[in-house]
Amino acid sequence: MKAMILAAGRGERMRPLTDATPKPLLTVGGKPLIEWVIERLKLADVVDLVVNVSHLAAYIETTLGDGTALGVRISYSFEREALETAGGITWALPLLDDQPFLVVNSDVYTDYDFMALKARAHTLTMDQPAHLVLVDNPDHHPQGDFGLRDGIVTADGARLTFSGIGAYHPAMFTGITRGDKARLAAQLKTPMAAGRVSGEHFRGEWNDVGTPQRLAELDARLTYRPPAL
Repeated sequence: MKAMILAAGRGERMRPLTDATPKPLLTVGGKPLIEWVIERLKLADVVDLVVNVSHLAAYIETTLGDGTALGVRISYSFEREALETAGGITWALPLLDDQPFLVVNSDVYTDYDFMALKARAHTLTMDQPAHLVLVDNPDHHPQGDFGLRDGIVTADGARLTFSGIGAYHPAMFTGITRGDKARLAAQLKTPMAAGRVSGEHFRGEWNDVGTPQRLAELDARLTYRPPAL
């Protein structure tokens, strides 16, 4: 099974850090954010990866190469300008084949078990095209994104936050013209209204590393060493 790592955004909220360094290469715990994601995928034996790139793309390709040093295989999907999530996925579909695949943001730090998501991905069909991982609402996003009722993602009910982790059937993106910008939320609207998007509530470690402050806080926690006794 393949996975796509979303790494094309400019990281505007991370400026000025991202003026010279692409957001996925900002480090926490001595390692670029995207490498933490790659390691979690590799633990689940997901080693065929597609990374979409746009802003400072050459830096990412130079750092990660073909993935050999990390024990994975990386292909790159180049976007002249970032195409938003659904647009970026659609542009990359030729690299993702015709089977369900995983997608994860490059700027999340998590201990989520991607083995579980692989199992859910295998159940996806044209009629059940997506499975989303939702988390408790963080302080910076108290309104949440979606509801979750009996394993089905809804537009109403008590809100949870979309983690940036999901699995999709390629058929979900066939209505998007390749090269157009498209948001994932808009693409989910129709199948979600029909009760055809499944989901889960993940309660483990999850951090959206979206601002310099959150980056610094996570880095401090990951690099903390207790004083010697």
